[in-house]
Amino acid sequence: MIKNDIINAVAEAAGVPRQKATQAVETIIDVLRQALSRGERIELRGFGVFLVKPRKRGIGRNPKRPTEEVQIPPGFTIRFKPGKELRDMTGPAEERAAKATASSPPSSGTSS
Repeated sequence: MIKNDIINAVAEAAGVPRQKATQAVETIIDVLRQALSRGERIELRGFGVFLVKPRKRGIGRNPKRPTEEVQIPPGFTIRFKPGKELRDMTGPAEERAAKATASSPPSSGTSS
């Protein structure tokens, strides 16, 4: 899925013109981008959390000359931690089937 697909889905679901949906999606992305650039944590309940984490400096290898070491400067990276609902939706099919049967209400049969 690409940004264009998201815009089309928003326009259809909200029943608004595509131009308004484009503006809404662009605004949301811009707000998220600004928050992450300030190092803020973004929590979207039911979806997940975006975190800015520091990255240590290190030593890498030049792919063209594997014997040559390259210094990798410290910096920051963005991590995404999916929420429970998203993990449950995207887990292996066997786990989803097992959770569905485990969470289904007990049968209404009588036991003596």
